[in-house]
Amino acid sequence: EMIIDSHCHIFPESFQDRRTRLTQLDKSFKSLFENPKASLHTTQQLIADMDRDCVDVSVIMGIGWTDKNVGKEANDYIIQSVKEYPERLVGFCSINPLWGHQALQEIERCIADGLKGIGELHPDTQNLDITDKKIMEPVMNSALHLGLPLVIHSSEPVGHSYAGKGNTTPDKLLAFINNFPDNKIICAHWGGGLLFYELMPEVNQNLENVYFDTAASPFLYDQRIFNVVSSLTDSERILLASDYPLIPHRRISNQLDNSSLNEKQKSDIRGGNARILLNL
Repeated sequence: EMIIDSHCHIFPESFQDRRTRLTQLDKSFKSLFENPKASLHTTQQLIADMDRDCVDVSVIMGIGWTDKNVGKEANDYIIQSVKEYPERLVGFCSINPLWGHQALQEIERCIADGLKGIGELHPDTQNLDITDKKIMEPVMNSALHLGLPLVIHSSEPVGHSYAGKGNTTPDKLLAFINNFPDNKIICAHWGGGLLFYELMPEVNQNLENVYFDTAASPFLYDQRIFNVVSSLTDSERILLASDYPLIPHRRISNQLDNSSLNEKQKSDIRGGNARILLNL
């Protein structure tokens, strides 16, 4: 079976040295990486850690850039990384829908150069009202037309505060999803708990194209979440993800391995679902 980590972040080596300058330029970068302890890893570090943790393929993405030039530089690095490791990496292009036509141009440029999705969006720092259909429509139409999944950061309405948590809560996510039911949308971090509401028929009706990734799960939930969600939602819509380098992949894969899910469910979540979604 193919082991896929569906949510990883890598950055050009120079970003480490330019951290202070980049926090001044880009609001999302500041919210996530202002703390010098927040890890910025390169592709080489990721590949070494994938080998250590037996990961076949990682999906690499940027963050919700607010500065176009920084975003473009990060996308270039992802493009270059995928070309260097075509068997190991799948790249997503990061944009801000508020860039308007330039966001669409950047998506097309990145896709033409081999990337396969859009994300991660960080609506709070990007100053993005995801419930506003008019604002989101151009990017969502482009994604639908090009067959691209889109990853959106998601926030729990309760629990502890952390860098980059934000307020992209299940109610906003659901409004966004309901506006674009045909788009493939990946809600990071278990959708901020949106999947717990799948027991409500009016919530469940438009979620067939929605996926939930497990990024950063050990920081958010008790590991029993794997047993619980399999009774709430179709396990074919869950993607195993670490939010690398926030946690090592093996930490999240161990939680899945130790869950009470059956082997088919575990295999789907480990990589089967992502393989179908990304046409690998």
